[in-house]
Amino acid sequence: MSAKYQAYEEYKDSGVEWIGQYPLRWTLTRVKFESYVKARVGWHGLKSDDFTDEGAYLVTGSDFKGPVIKWEDCYHCDFDRYEQDPYIQLKEGDLLITKDGTIGKVALVNDLNGKATLNSGVFVVRPLADSYTSKFYFWLLQASIFTGFVDFNKTGSTIVHLYQDTFVNFRYAIPSLNEQQKIANFLDHETAKIDTLIEKQQQLIKLLKEKRQAVISHAVTKGLNPSTPMRDSGVEWLGEVPEHWIVTRAKFVSEIFIPQRNKPELNDSVGVAWAIMEDMKNVYIKETRKYIDEKSAKLAGSKTLKAGAVIASCVGNFGIASINKIDVIINQQLQAFVPNTIKAEYLRETVSISKSYFELVGTAATLVYVNQEGFENLPVLIPPVVEQEDICVYIKKECCKFNKLVDQCERALHLYRERRTALISAAVTGKIDVRNWVAPERPCSRDISASLHSTSTNKEKIEASV
Repeated sequence: MSAKYQAYEEYKDSGVEWIGQYPLRWTLTRVKFESYVKARVGWHGLKSDDFTDEGAYLVTGSDFKGPVIKWEDCYHCDFDRYEQDPYIQLKEGDLLITKDGTIGKVALVNDLNGKATLNSGVFVVRPLADSYTSKFYFWLLQASIFTGFVDFNKTGSTIVHLYQDTFVNFRYAIPSLNEQQKIANFLDHETAKIDTLIEKQQQLIKLLKEKRQAVISHAVTKGLNPSTPMRDSGVEWLGEVPEHWIVTRAKFVSEIFIPQRNKPELNDSVGVAWAIMEDMKNVYIKETRKYIDEKSAKLAGSKTLKAGAVIASCVGNFGIASINKIDVIINQQLQAFVPNTIKAEYLRETVSISKSYFELVGTAATLVYVNQEGFENLPVLIPPVVEQEDICVYIKKECCKFNKLVDQCERALHLYRERRTALISAAVTGKIDVRNWVAPERPCSRDISASLHSTSTNKEKIEASV
């Protein structure tokens, strides 16, 4: 980056560790000296009965869609509630920042077509005078200088908070209004190019994962020999299957393991492994984050699941499954198949392609839940043992190829995001000088066009192989 952009002629030391040096003509300041900052007062908090389908817009952090508010998805509140707190009545051009949960998300109020207010969890930030533009602040609050400040100052264990007294004391250096606008224009243009690359890379990752799943599904339901005679399975989503395969249900080839409801006391290293969804990142569970000692397991009535079972989610995340290589106790969001006349690896692959089945038989409350009966009646195809083994070897080999490609794409995605953050940080802190920057006439520079061509070519190759 330093080779592409010039630095300012002169800098001075801020005396603040996270700011370091800043351009000579910039001004060192704090949020509270330049900004009006307000949030919903606690006793004005809205309850579920206050959320309506009409009235003033009620903006929450979940309504932040990238850099803007998605008004059509917002809840509303009646106008009495809107009038109750004039300090958080929104205006066009206001800057919003989340202060609870996922803190530090920023969005600009654009295309406001009615009255709007805030629910708890969001600050509204606007200039006290004409000292800055909200668009410059929008970029400033995405820079590492601010995200680092947030990470250092946020409080809370399960739900983190950024308190107003902390936020308004954030220190930064600011240039003139004209220069702020130039920086904002520069970042609008340059980040748009990077965002295009990020979106294309995300599409490629999605395509790779879909292709990988299609390969698994075809192998598990059609086998590896394309000349094998086929017959109708009698199961709509399985379609035709090799005529010599057996069509059955999970309960005839495995036992269903249901965990106890009581949660035992956990520790970091002693006893039987405690398996949860977060431990199911790979094909096999070889270790877990938490353990249960014998006494705690006995008090809770916990049952141990012997190694070799196929563990799957029964509450959302359907299709994710792992085989435990060690004895485990599983939590209540999981159930397990204990195979007897089917290979565990083949049964795991069957579970991985059965997301639509689990969603169909699940009972919806707050979360979709699949009970023991749903697990028992999972349709299962049984090839001869040799074929099961060959299919599992084939799937492992093919998944290895796709996983490598996905890893490459995710590394590229990480680099794009790093570059985006670095560019924003360099521009808003004066590490690079963009005062003479002019947007090129062409929408894409040569380097980004080449990157997009490379991404498109990879996508075409993958689609052609489906």
